[in-house]
Amino acid sequence: MTSDSTPRKQVTLSHVDAEGHARMVDVSAKAVTTREATARGRVVMRPETLAQILEGTNPKGDVLAVARVAGIMAAKRTHDLIPLCHPLPISGIEVHLTPSSDGDAAALEITATVRTSAQTGVEMEALTAVSVAALTVYDMCKAVERGMTIEAVRLVAKSGGQSGDYRAD
Repeated sequence: MTSDSTPRKQVTLSHVDAEGHARMVDVSAKAVTTREATARGRVVMRPETLAQILEGTNPKGDVLAVARVAGIMAAKRTHDLIPLCHPLPISGIEVHLTPSSDGDAAALEITATVRTSAQTGVEMEALTAVSVAALTVYDMCKAVERGMTIEAVRLVAKSGGQSGDYRAD
C-alpha cells in the first residue's frame, strides 16, 4: 500500500536485466498519458541571509530569478544527469521559491511541478528541479553564509500513468 492507501501490485526492479546489469527500461508498449509530478524542498538559512535575498542586495544578483531558471533548466536536462532516465517532451515546468520565517530560522521553500504527455512520468524531473534550484540558492549565497542547509527534498504528488496517483501524507 502507498501512503494514499491504494493497494498496488508487486513491482519488479525494471532497471535491472536478468543478469543483474543496469538497463534503461523499454517504455514503448506503455500508453502515452498526461503525467504531472510535484516535488518540494527547502534551503534553511539565517534570517539576515533571507532578508538580503528578498531585498535584492545579494552580491551575485537576483537569487530568486536565477534559482527559478536553474530549476527549469535542470528539469529539462534530467536525462543528462540521471543515467537511466528517459528524455521526455516536457510540456510545462513551474518552480516557486517562497520565503518562510520562524524566529531564528528562515528558509526558502522550493516547489517544482512538471507536466508531460509521455510513456513515463516526470517525478525525477520535479526532484531535479528542486535540487538544482536549492543548489543555486546555496551557490549564490555561500559568500554570505556557508552554513545553509538543503533539506527535505521529496516527491509530494504525482498523477497519471499506470501506477496511478500519489500524494504524500
